[in-house]
Parts: sequence; structure tokens; C-alpha cells
Amino acid sequence: MRAGTGAALTAALSTACAAPSVRTGATPPPSPSDGTGGTPPGPDGTGAAASPYRTNGTTGPGGRRVRTRVAPAPRRFPGHPAQIEHGPRDRPAVALTFHGQGDPAIARTLLAQAERAGARVTVLAVGSWLDEHPAMARRILDGGHDLGNHTQRHLTVSDMPDAEALREITDCARRLRRLTGSIGTWFRPSRTQYATARVQRLAARAGYPHVLSYDVDSLDFTSPGATAVTRKVAGEIRNGSVVSLHFGYADTVAALPALLDDLHRRGLRAVTTTELLTP
Repeated sequence: MRAGTGAALTAALSTACAAPSVRTGATPPPSPSDGTGGTPPGPDGTGAAASPYRTNGTTGPGGRRVRTRVAPAPRRFPGHPAQIEHGPRDRPAVALTFHGQGDPAIARTLLAQAERAGARVTVLAVGSWLDEHPAMARRILDGGHDLGNHTQRHLTVSDMPDAEALREITDCARRLRRLTGSIGTWFRPSRTQYATARVQRLAARAGYPHVLSYDVDSLDFTSPGATAVTRKVAGEIRNGSVVSLHFGYADTVAALPALLDDLHRRGLRAVTTTELLTP
């Protein structure tokens, strides 16, 4: 994926950082203890951000008991198919999902925009991106967002032989486990909206009961302009929708505040995919 560059990106980032807060109706998760008696530090070091880590006791060097924070793991959602395109249509909630790759400055800006609006999102991270920017895994989770697997190299996984396709999934899963203690809450195949039955089986072998698709494509990766991105999503989104968006594009940064404001006016809450599917 190409990251937005030049004057357009600078302007979009400046506009986004200055944008007023809006409310989507999402309730921020509670702040858990980090095992030291305080709240885990937020992305700005203030301790303000909530974290979805679970605190587990483990044994460190010399037999000492230490605390490690383990991110949420995949889970099965009874009544939902192996490939999930959307959530329940009878509840006013939606999932904004981001393909995790590109300039980390843009990613941080998008996450901050969502958090100021009380929204939570789902990030499907590319493993090679995590290799270059490992701190982003913690940043995403500390904001209360879902973090998942979008393959290791973001190649056309559907065209690969079984062994190579499985390796693309498991290599990214290993990065996630090393950085967070979990293989991630979701898997989304790269360069396709829908996973083939074969890729679904491989994902299940890697530990993902469901593959996450989407029913609304923002087309932000085509750089159509912020207005076009907002119009495309606003025109198609409805109860239970899962929206495909991307890190790395100036248009997405510029469009997100207006999109969140539109959701708020329509009474739609932006939640993580896990929350979307949890009764």
C-alpha cells in the first residue's frame, strides 16, 4: 500500500489533529491494572488510555514472579459463519477496520481521531509492518482497539500453494504473539475481500476460527479524495456493517472526522469487531 505524501498529506494531518472531537456513542473500556498498582501508560505516556491486556502471572529469571500483559486471543462466535462480512443488523453498531500498513504517523493520527470521538476500531496488521514498527502493536491495544493478522507480506495469499499461504498467516501470527502474547483477535486475507474455502481452512489451522471480510469498501486506497471516501462509506453503512479502511492514506485521515460525525448523527456506534459480534 502506498502512503500519502507531500503537501496533501501534511495538510490532512494538520487538519485531522485540529479537528474537534465528536461522540459516536461508544463507551471506552475500563482501565485495567498493569500489575504495578497503576494504569498502563497511554500512547502519550500520560496513563490516560485504556488497555485490553489481561494480566497473567509468569515466572521470570531466578524464579521470580513477574507480570506480563496478554492481548485478547481469537474466539469462536456461535451462530456466525467461518467468514464474517457483517455483524447483527438489529443493533446500531458498526466496525471500522483498518489494514495495518504504511506511515506510522498516519496510523497514530487515525487512532487518536477515533479515540477522541469515543470510537474503537479493528486493525489487521501486516507482519512486515510490525517488524519495522513493533511499538504500533502496543499503541493499538493500549487504545482499546482490536489487533489482528493481515498476513506477513501482504501478497495475494489466495494464489499461493498451501504451505506458502499457511506460512504467510503463521509468520504474522508469530510476530503478534511475540509482541502481545496472542496471535491476534482476527485474521483477514491479503489482497482480497473474501477468503477462499482453502484459505479459510488454513486460517483455522493457524488458530483463527473466523475470517474477517467486510460489506462496505471505502476505496480509500485509490486516493479518491476525502469527500469521496466519506460519501462512499456513509452511503452504504448500516447496522452491523464492517467497513474496510486503510492506514497510510491522507484521504482517510481527512475523511475520518466527518465519517465519525455522520455515524454519531445517525446513532451508530463505532466499536471493535469483537464488540460488534458479542451479544
